[in-house]
Amino acid sequence: MTTDINFMVGGEAGQGVQSVGFLLAKSLTRGGFHIFADQDYESRIRGGHNFFRIRASDSAIGAIVEQVHILLALNKESIDLHRKELTSNGIIIFDGEKIKDTGSNTSLFSVPLERLAQEKAGNKLMSNTVALGAALGLVGYDLTIMDQVLREHFGADNIGQDNVKAARAGYEYARENFKGNFKQHLSPIGDTRIMLLTGNDAIALGAIAAGCKFMAAYPMTPVTSIMEYLATKARDLNLVMVHAEDEIAAINMAIGASYAGVRAMTATSGGGFCLMVEGLGLAGMTETPIVIIEGQRAGPAIGLPTRTEQGDLEFVLHAHHGEFPRAVLAPATIEDCFWLTIKAFNLAEKYQLPVILLTDQYLASSYATVSKFDLAKVTIERGLLFEPTTNEEYQRHKITESGISPRAFPGQEGVLVVTDSDEHDEAGHLIEDAETRTRMMQKRLRKLLSLKQEISPPQLYGPSKAEITLVGWGSTYGALREAVDILRKEKPSVNLLHLNELWPFPAKAVANVLAGSGNSYVIENNATGQLARLIRRETGVKVSGNILKYDGRPFTPAYIVQAVQEGRYDHGNGS
Repeated sequence: MTTDINFMVGGEAGQGVQSVGFLLAKSLTRGGFHIFADQDYESRIRGGHNFFRIRASDSAIGAIVEQVHILLALNKESIDLHRKELTSNGIIIFDGEKIKDTGSNTSLFSVPLERLAQEKAGNKLMSNTVALGAALGLVGYDLTIMDQVLREHFGADNIGQDNVKAARAGYEYARENFKGNFKQHLSPIGDTRIMLLTGNDAIALGAIAAGCKFMAAYPMTPVTSIMEYLATKARDLNLVMVHAEDEIAAINMAIGASYAGVRAMTATSGGGFCLMVEGLGLAGMTETPIVIIEGQRAGPAIGLPTRTEQGDLEFVLHAHHGEFPRAVLAPATIEDCFWLTIKAFNLAEKYQLPVILLTDQYLASSYATVSKFDLAKVTIERGLLFEPTTNEEYQRHKITESGISPRAFPGQEGVLVVTDSDEHDEAGHLIEDAETRTRMMQKRLRKLLSLKQEISPPQLYGPSKAEITLVGWGSTYGALREAVDILRKEKPSVNLLHLNELWPFPAKAVANVLAGSGNSYVIENNATGQLARLIRRETGVKVSGNILKYDGRPFTPAYIVQAVQEGRYDHGNGS
């Protein structure tokens, strides 16, 4: 029988919702389960309603689902808001000594969380750890795994030992006192060496593997944890991580580092990217490689700063005045975050241009189990480097058939590197004449001819031709793939076309798949159907409709399936 069980931890900021959720996911990972977990939190330090969902399965999963088997309710609001999401035999763990007026319901299981924390660990703040133990006790999980995870997280000193005591108290209370008919039980099933990573963790690891030696950024949800991760590794890896005063400074610092010869990156969200646009154009004009992580969140302005959206696609494609080549990649999974970050650095240096990695809050902060990355597959392509063979004067922007000029670095012996943010000649000196301007524009744009060949075609899941084709990009992949699996039980002729490399746009590959589709529907987290418009512009194909979601929350497989079954398609701006 397939195991697929869903936990939720609910409470307010300051109650340790994220900590308990992560420790629960980590404990299940150690038992060999596949995990997908996401966080929903408000933009405040304390208060507000937060929740953390964990899905554990004995088979690969890539999305969260709506139904909840066990709810760890750290306050009454969590019971009121999420009771309706429980399965028919779902259980709510709560502190009945602290939370009153919950109503009579067989799903409620009262555990004296705060009292047990005080009695067993001497600290009532560890009541959330008691709740963790109660949840694992309810499913009869291996107690030694939970203990090990807690000691690793909190340390082997008194704090770690007290958390173990608190969790054991909750575990034992659940085993001894729960009398309900909850049938979900979990025992370790396999390899415990699998990793549990967020998208941001994977991006940071990908940057390290790619040889990034400089990052400058200003903290902004949802990319701040990339900064934090690299800062903790900076001393060991001889890497510079600069907390810049703002986003304008951050991108210009990264451009300067790249100009000097090191692999460099910056990271921001949509609002910060607005400020970086002038620097983006500087990188385009000076042909300086740079990787920019753009973590989308709901806008405009401050919008919903801790929620997800895919509203920046058209923005990053066209940001800055004038015309210059760029590449845009959009990871679909946690693994993608690692490998596409490496590809972004290679493309940036090979073609001497900016590469934007377009992620979002959902993918950035969600956790998933990931197998160990095969570092033997990592390749570093630094592009065309200048090697002096004659006495000719070095020209930073030498016109070539490919549009790519040999690259030298300031301080390189016998070489003077000159460039300018004004239009310039081959030697890098500013110009005003029309002929040189035309030649330099053509030179830079010729890079697109080869860059297009580097863009991987979209992934096709399901039959090559289908009556219904669902189309998506970026982080929607997991939910869409599972939705296709569900739909094919009733409608076998359904497939998925998913893009994770968006620019230069793989027009021919997309057009070929859509030519074999009866009806095509684009699913994306925005209000105007930006990918649908891009497809029509680049291929001439008008999709049949869109399934759009722009409430700041991610898609789930059930949401997509219901929309398809009910024919709830938008035929307005997006098509």
